[in-house]
Amino acid sequence: MTRLAAGVFAALVVATFAAFLVAQRLKSEPSVVQRVMGARVFSPNQDGRFDRMRISFTLSESDRVRATVIDEEGDVVATLDEDLEVARFRQERVVWNGRTEDGRRAPDGRYRVRLTLSRQGLTTTLRRGVRLDTTPPKPRVVDIGPEDAPGPELLPRPDGAPVEIRFEARGRKVELEVWRTDRGPRLVRTLEPAEDGTATWDGTNEDGRRLAPGTFAVVVRSRDRAGNIGSNAPRPFRLRRGLRIPGRAGITIRYLALQPPLVPVRAGGDGYVGVDSRGAAWRWTLRRVGAPLPAKRGRHSSGGSFRVRVANGESGLYLYEVRTRRRSARVPIAVDDRDDNRVLVVLPATTWQGRNPVDDDGDGLPNTLDLGVSARLDRVFARDGMPAGLTESEGPLLAHLGRLGLRYDLTTDVALAVRRGPQIEGHRGVLLAGDAVWLTSDVRRRLRTFAAGRGHTVVSLGTDSLRREVEQTQTALERPSEAARTDLFGMRLAGVRDRTVDLAIRSDDERLQLFAGGEGLFANVERWEPTADVGREARALSTAGVPGEPPVIVAARYGQGLVIRPGIAGFATRLSSDVESQELLGRMWTLLKTG
Repeated sequence: MTRLAAGVFAALVVATFAAFLVAQRLKSEPSVVQRVMGARVFSPNQDGRFDRMRISFTLSESDRVRATVIDEEGDVVATLDEDLEVARFRQERVVWNGRTEDGRRAPDGRYRVRLTLSRQGLTTTLRRGVRLDTTPPKPRVVDIGPEDAPGPELLPRPDGAPVEIRFEARGRKVELEVWRTDRGPRLVRTLEPAEDGTATWDGTNEDGRRLAPGTFAVVVRSRDRAGNIGSNAPRPFRLRRGLRIPGRAGITIRYLALQPPLVPVRAGGDGYVGVDSRGAAWRWTLRRVGAPLPAKRGRHSSGGSFRVRVANGESGLYLYEVRTRRRSARVPIAVDDRDDNRVLVVLPATTWQGRNPVDDDGDGLPNTLDLGVSARLDRVFARDGMPAGLTESEGPLLAHLGRLGLRYDLTTDVALAVRRGPQIEGHRGVLLAGDAVWLTSDVRRRLRTFAAGRGHTVVSLGTDSLRREVEQTQTALERPSEAARTDLFGMRLAGVRDRTVDLAIRSDDERLQLFAGGEGLFANVERWEPTADVGREARALSTAGVPGEPPVIVAARYGQGLVIRPGIAGFATRLSSDVESQELLGRMWTLLKTG
């Protein structure tokens, strides 16, 4: 080895030994920043849990400190303190609200605190990183068994056993609840989740009482380490248009349910009613609305699809009633005699089924057109089977027509859409017997064309009607629209008012004489819907209403025909006792027959 090489080698040995000594000395000396403490995760989402990052530390020497937050790239995100005086060995704390320098919330990710010590001329970054996490977990109900079929799970089960709920929930705290969704929503039961992600429910409330029939959703919540709470349903839980619950969270409690035909049954012909009695024997009666005694009766030992033969006779609305030992339910059946009468009465079966709070797809929410989702046509009617509005509108109206012995053809808007049974065309007048909230575009067009014809009259007894469209397939009502500003005749409605008033005649066309025969005062009207404007295509002829407000009862010339809106919610219920309403219906009926 040469002298130069030997010298270089000796120098390397000395340098290595010196570096080792320095490293050992640094290890034995205390660190500048000590006792760093704080949570490793926080969620600045303003929910009151872990909204701020808090990190504490001590310094081995007193110093003036500048504290900043840096991201994973080392860029400064926020300044926590520009001039923090820190005493030696005193625990000091810095707090970050998760906001950047410009006030916006920083994105989710890992962040660290950088300290600049001005007196020591030292900058150090704390090793302890903090994760900003505002993303809540996404728990969901995977399935409810034991049935493996589309739609909700049904209770009670034939064997009396509870249903098993299987769920997925990431987080430290899992909560499981059952909510009634067809009336509310309303919390009815809390469940105890098992560690294997299951729970059971037997259809009872907290007191162990069996709940009334209805639609229910299992809601699962969990909280992650950052304090974020995730749920498969919104908080607070409210129904809104377009709401969905992921997974299969639906349970339906059903003791007795009926599925009636939605198109008219021909007098002397057969109709079919589906009956789900949950295995119980039952008795049935068929009675015309307004008649004191049943037209037919019978009994069966179990559920299924059953033929109903209606005797020859006049058109009318019948009620098919089923009774088990503990339950009863009724559904309407429209019967038409096909006798080419001048007046066509249309029942709002689209609205009946569109507002029927039944869970079709098993997510625990009612499939109703009001919620903007599709609704199946071939499904049972919920609760006691009576559609919304039937007892206040269509039932009393047809009972009154029966008492007067008036003749008419009877159909539903569902039947009009598929052109089965009597149609609009060929009649002198069309009476929409209730709240026709949704109609197909074809039926709407045909009603407009009919109303504009010479000698034709359309009477709409409903409120909040004729402003929405829906598509009707063979099995479902789909893509319901939201309410338009005007109805299909161009009339602008002012919304239903809940205030008891008297409606007085304002004008009555000399030729029309809509209010002839009465005293001209409709007293104690509790709910009513004014017509703010009849539109450019119509001309008001006869009106009645509240002084100083838009008219409520309106008859308007539409093309060469006539459109009449009484505008009184539950108008048909007044027919049993209010003479003015009876006289108004009598005059409208004359116009329906003769134009």
